[in-house]
Amino acid sequence: MIFGAVLQTVRTLLWDLSYFLPPWLLTPVLLLAVGLIITLIIQVGWPWWQSWQRQRKQTPNQTIPNNDIPKNRRQAANQSLHDLEQLLQRLQDDVSRAGLQQERERVEEELSRGDLVVVVFGTGSSGKTSLIRALLQEMVGETGAAMGSTRQTKSYRLRLQGLNRSLQLVDTPGILEAGREGQSREETARYRAIRADLLLVVVDGDLRASELNQLQSISALGKRLILVLNKRDLRGVEEEKRLLEVLRSRCSGLIQSKDVVACSAAPQSIPQPGRKPFQPSPDVNDLLQKLAAVLHAEGEELIADNILLQCRHLDERGRNMLNQQRLKEAQRCIDRYSWIGAGVVAANPLPGVDLLSTAAVNAQMVMELAGIYGIELAKQQARELALSVGRTLATLGIVKGAVNVIGTALSLNLPTLLAGRAIQAVAAAWLTRVAGASFVRYFELDQDWGDGGMQEVVRRQFDLNRRELSLKRFLEIAMRQVVEPLQHPKKRQLPPRPEPPVVEDASDRERPRR
Repeated sequence: MIFGAVLQTVRTLLWDLSYFLPPWLLTPVLLLAVGLIITLIIQVGWPWWQSWQRQRKQTPNQTIPNNDIPKNRRQAANQSLHDLEQLLQRLQDDVSRAGLQQERERVEEELSRGDLVVVVFGTGSSGKTSLIRALLQEMVGETGAAMGSTRQTKSYRLRLQGLNRSLQLVDTPGILEAGREGQSREETARYRAIRADLLLVVVDGDLRASELNQLQSISALGKRLILVLNKRDLRGVEEEKRLLEVLRSRCSGLIQSKDVVACSAAPQSIPQPGRKPFQPSPDVNDLLQKLAAVLHAEGEELIADNILLQCRHLDERGRNMLNQQRLKEAQRCIDRYSWIGAGVVAANPLPGVDLLSTAAVNAQMVMELAGIYGIELAKQQARELALSVGRTLATLGIVKGAVNVIGTALSLNLPTLLAGRAIQAVAAAWLTRVAGASFVRYFELDQDWGDGGMQEVVRRQFDLNRRELSLKRFLEIAMRQVVEPLQHPKKRQLPPRPEPPVVEDASDRERPRR
């Protein structure tokens, strides 16, 4: 049908044109019209066809990630560990990679084993150890021996009724103790607290400022907290109610009111005249009920949330290491292209330094920097990016400022004939460093200039490189890389110059010729 319609159109066109054109001109005009139509189809239709094909190919790929979305927290943790493994492969530092790999294997082991880790945290005088003993006596299930100690940290593994997982009850050293050993024990306690699924924070009275700060820092990590007010046997009923209200008020926004409970882990003995002192039993029923309710209702979510939190911390550490590695590689790349640009300007001195004149050098630098940050960038994009930063440098007056700064530093120590070339070359190198640092910031922000735009980034990098220490270090290198080669160029092997003819007389014939 399409072919028939086209043929009918051609016949109609020939019939109409035969009334106005001679027979010998009819065929060339028709061929010219057909050529124009074909050209229009190629220029417009072919790009549209390629674009449609690309969209068709990309559509299935875009739907694949939707199928890989984790259905639960365990799958999310496994996915995070897999991503961390890929990140580790890009780290070049063997020591850093080995340490991070060990932490990853530990988290993966915890994910596969899946014990519920409950850490008891607080000051040394709050009664943490007594609370551990009371809980071990009251909890129903098998209690094993201590799993080991690390700087006075002990872990007990229990099997509770109604839970499919084992429970690790961890006793940590006291915090806020004086001395170097006290600080070391506090670091150990905080490390164990960060790895906990559930944290029992034990206090024996109102919160001190230092204790509240510790509580805020741990709560900021996203940990599930239960605040335990110990030593209730030393207070009356009304005093205990008042103190609980004070604690709930101070911890508002950090801990839910229902998660602030009171107990008495080791009640004081009551003297009995003429008889042995009476020792009351520990009063931890409220805490046990709260602990059982949280573990039964939220145990699985607590484990998954903790594993995800640890994975996120490991991923953050890995990315920081990768960013440091990339920054070092990027700095080496910028240094190399800075002196390449300086060599170009020194070999072909220009009336005025302009980054646009070294656009090819900077475009190549942009492509290498993009490769360091794992970004695919076409040559045209790199060239446009280099030109944009170059125009920004010129617009902000940084080019002129660079010439003034470098000129002031070099002109006093160089001959007038050499100063011009040296200033041009060193200024070009310095501007390349400013542009390179701006490109690095652009790639660090995932190809985004930030809220202030390109001008803000370029201006900030100019100010950073203009600081006295940074500029002094750069000029020291520039003297070796640019100025000294210009002062002492390599001797060229030129052809010998012809000597004037020697006129000999009788007296000179007797002398040996040199």
